Amino acid sequence: MPKYKFMISGGGTGGHIFPAIAIADTLKEMHPNSEFLFVGASDRMEMERVPQAGYKIEGLWISGIQRKLTASNLMFPFKLFSSITKCKRLIRKFKPDAVIGTGGFASGPLLYVAANKKITTLIQEQNSLPGITNKILAPKVNSICVAYDKMERFFPKDKILLTGNPIRGTVKNINSDRNAAISKFNLNPTRPTLLVLGGSLGARRINELIGNNLDALLAKGINILWQTGKLYSEKLQEQFGARQNDQLQIMPFIKNMEDAYTADIIISRAGAGTISELAVAQKATMLIPSPNVAEDHQTKNANALAEKGAALLFRESGTNDEFLNEVDKLIAQKSQLETNIKQFALPDAAKHIAEEVLKLVEKNAR
Repeated sequence: MPKYKFMISGGGTGGHIFPAIAIADTLKEMHPNSEFLFVGASDRMEMERVPQAGYKIEGLWISGIQRKLTASNLMFPFKLFSSITKCKRLIRKFKPDAVIGTGGFASGPLLYVAANKKITTLIQEQNSLPGITNKILAPKVNSICVAYDKMERFFPKDKILLTGNPIRGTVKNINSDRNAAISKFNLNPTRPTLLVLGGSLGARRINELIGNNLDALLAKGINILWQTGKLYSEKLQEQFGARQNDQLQIMPFIKNMEDAYTADIIISRAGAGTISELAVAQKATMLIPSPNVAEDHQTKNANALAEKGAALLFRESGTNDEFLNEVDKLIAQKSQLETNIKQFALPDAAKHIAEEVLKLVEKNAR
């Protein structure tokens, strides 16, 4: 069995990091002797998350361009030159067989250098609206793995492969015993359970909607498992912590998602990775996209599902009464939403991407 070397870059957010790690894990399963080197932004979360997953990582002095004139923008050309120079050095030393990018500004310099050196390159785009880094890289790379149809609007058609988004392994192994899973959170499993997700840091507006309408929600006879995110945890615990019982549990972060995803209905942000997990878990979901992301891509992700009746879409600007009406719809349409979201489920994305990488490497070697 050949021993391959892979360089992988993707970071800034979990939506770029988790797919990168999932692809590496899958390549490692296929070729256990392979070597891996990640490249990320030196001040972002990948510098912590990637080593936790068991991989080496090198940091670049790089950041994105802000929408307004800032000191950071003035430094961008110097950061870019520094990062390209370091990537040339890393590639020369590591000698990768393939370089993979999952988005985020740190992947730009690495994939740019690799493509210019005619090294096998592949990018993976999670969103229905591509990020600027992947748009720039698209003409240079060998293959582009996507999660949504109609991506030829943004990328060369002959390079596109519909694979879906790699997801965390725990989501594929959802606890088959729902009652036991719900009981682990000290909730009464005889009631339907609403899982509230706002990401690891939290979503201010989602937390406001739950807090403002907590009594009305509990009056519907449902449990609430509320992941607040670590930025909002302390404040919300002060406000509502004393009310926790077998109908309400508040947590800053949920680690055991294989148990949490046994919930009956879900309210969530509309990040691409989260949507892919929800589709594989086949969950009735209300998506509340963040308007504070590049080019409003979460709303476009949510629209892709809402247009096919696969999720409900609720905008942050909605009122409390409108929110409660949507929760009623979520409960009433649970079965239909579960059925419709199945069409977006691509549980073997990481495997298909890894197979594409290996196919490209073998083709390039000939």
